[in-house]
Formats: sequence, C-alpha cells, structure tokens
Amino acid sequence: MKDIKLSPLDIYQVVNKSILNETDRLVLTMLYMPIIGSDSITLYMTLYSELNLNNYISVELSHHHLISTTTLGINEITEARIKLEGIGLLKTYVKESDINSYVYELYSPITPNEFFNHPIFNMVLFNNIGKEEYNRLLNYFKVPKVDLKNYIDITVPFDMCFTSESFTPLEIEENIIKKETLKLNYELDFDFEVMINSIPKNIFNSKCLNKSMKELIINLGFLYELDPLTMADLIKTALNEKGCIEKETLRKNVRKYYQFNNNNRLPSLLFKSQPEYLKTNKTDNSNRTRMIRVFENTSPYQFLRAKYKGVRPTDRDMSILETLLVDLKLNPAVVNVLIDYILKTNNNKLVKAYVDTIAGQWKRSGVETAGEAMEFAEKEHKKKRKVSKSSTKEITPVWFNKTIEKEEVTEEEKKELEELLKEFK
Repeated sequence: MKDIKLSPLDIYQVVNKSILNETDRLVLTMLYMPIIGSDSITLYMTLYSELNLNNYISVELSHHHLISTTTLGINEITEARIKLEGIGLLKTYVKESDINSYVYELYSPITPNEFFNHPIFNMVLFNNIGKEEYNRLLNYFKVPKVDLKNYIDITVPFDMCFTSESFTPLEIEENIIKKETLKLNYELDFDFEVMINSIPKNIFNSKCLNKSMKELIINLGFLYELDPLTMADLIKTALNEKGCIEKETLRKNVRKYYQFNNNNRLPSLLFKSQPEYLKTNKTDNSNRTRMIRVFENTSPYQFLRAKYKGVRPTDRDMSILETLLVDLKLNPAVVNVLIDYILKTNNNKLVKAYVDTIAGQWKRSGVETAGEAMEFAEKEHKKKRKVSKSSTKEITPVWFNKTIEKEEVTEEEKKELEELLKEFK
C-alpha cells in the first residue's frame, strides 16, 4: 500500500457500489460499529449522503468539506478510512498531482446472517461487547418462525401467471447499480501447499478445498494466529468419512485450541502497528531515529513480549494494553513509548492506575507520534524532578538523553541502546 499523506485541499468523489436499506443501516451501527468504531461509521454514512437519489457519483468536493461535515480531523479521517477499507466497506483510488484527487467506492455491509456466521466478525463482536449484549443483538436480527403445520401452500407458480410473447428488441443498460460487497483482503498469502503436504493423502480429499473453504481457513488463520502446520493438525480433527473438512467442526476446534493456549481468552482485533501517515519521514540513521522506527514498526504486543524476553505477557498486562489501544485509542507507537517509559521509571512494573493517569494525560494532550510521545515524556519528567527535588539517582529510558541524536553517548548508554534495538531486529 502506497503511503500518501492526505491534505484538506485534496478533492474526492464518491462512487456508489451499494443500495442501502434500513437493515443495512442497522447492521452498520449495531454490528460493524463495535468493531471499527463510531468515526468509521460516521465517515461511511457521510460519504453515502454525498450521493443524490438519482446520481450514483457525487460531485467533486474537498476534504476540508469532509472535515467540516464530520467534525473529524484529517488524521482521524485517514484512520477511519483505513478501517473501512480493511473491513471491506470501502475501496480507495488516488491520482497524484499538486492537489491529489481521490475516488471512494462504497460497498454494502454483509447481511446479518453472513455477519453472525462470519469466522472473524462474529467472534470479534462477541469478544468486544460480551455475551449478554451479543445474545441481545442475535435475538434482534433473528427472523421469527411461523407455525405452518395446518396450512396449505397455494402460491401460484410463475408460468401460471405469465406467458411469453415476441416483442420489439430493447437496448438494455448493463451498468445498473447493484448491491456489492467486498471480501476481506490480506497482504500476506496463506501457504496452502505447506498445509496440504502436512496432511496424509489417504485421509484428506484436497478436491474439497474449494474457494469458500480456503477463505474460511485464511480468516481462521488470521484471527487465531495459526501457521499452516498448526492449521493442518486442526484440519485432521475436522475431517469426515469422505476426507472433506467439516466447517463447523473446524471452527469449533480452532476456537478450543486458541482458548486452551491463551488462558480461555478469545481473540479480538487491534490496530497492528503505527499507521503509515503518522510515521517519521526522517531518513538519517541516528540512534534517536532508529529508536523511533522501532516504536513505529513494532506492534504493542510484540514490544511488550520482547520486554518479557519472548514470553507471552500476563493477562493483567495484556488487559492494560487493550485499554490503551481499544478504550483510549492511543496510536501503537505512542503505546510503545509509554510502556518503555513506565517500565524504566517505575521499577519494571506496569501499575494500571499509574498507566491510566499518564495515558489519559497523553490522550488529552493530543500525542499521536512516537517523536511527540518521547518529547512529552521528557518534558513532564523534568517538571516532576523540579517539584520533587530528589537527590537520588533516577533511572530513565536511554532515549531521554537527547544527545543520542548526535551519537554523543556514554559507553553504558550505547550498550543499553544497542541491546534495546537488538530486541526488535
């Protein structure tokens, strides 16, 4: 994906690939929103409203207009757009110039039935809103059953109503708007060849591995973080007498496997690493820039795991991580700086109340990038030092020393910095 920074002056047009009905609107607000957030739904509905009833392509508008309409900042619009793209509701095209021109193609949400049977959406919704709310939504979208036991079907068939006659040829317009949905797209390919070769041929019928089955395996592999070899082992437990995969059995066994290895927890979706538009554009190779790149290109889970020397963090620390990313919506690089700062200055302890206090301050101050977080931490720490006037030697992160940008570091600091950078190579 090419990284192009969005400007309020950039123009856009909306192209409609969908016909939204009332059920679609409910699906967006009740089922999609708990996963991708209100900003993304606001952006989707705003773009949809740009279309007139009889016009499926909007007029050209500036992103300044979009900022005014949604009350979202340019960075918030970019992040909301990325989430819509990732979840299959939007495709974006750009033509670069002095003022870039964008085309936003809007796609329909999937049906409630498809959503509740989707291997990723269904599970993430359950994990995000809890069992009680999930069951309430499930019951809301259930179609009531009518008892037709004593009724007779007297519906008239098509050929009893109509007959065929010759007529004058008519030019039929092919480009008629229709309800279109997008499949989830993945950057990395799942290695099906490795998976198939790991299952004995005498028990597995590879012809049963059709398009929909492959799609299910890719989705399950992503959500439950399974490599092809592990997936092969789980598929063996879900084969029927014909050597074909039983979908529901596979889903059930994959979920049990994940819960067994993750203290009965279920997976959720987190923004992986710092969005491209918030990354540094520095090209130098100074220690400070290298450190910023580590914060930007490492997911908070990977960063915290490295602090645990490669071992999975505790449930308590994982819960803190989810609060920072999901509830406070701090950017991943900012979370990494926060973790590094607190562990270094608080005797390697992540105390939730202390983390929440600092995280809340950073959120209110609008800290979005790794560089901003590092500078903010340094300034706030210096204020505290002046107030406390402590004579004891403080332990602070190596990046607190701004001279690392000029490579002017002591041997001890240099060793600590290299150790830290080495963890994330």
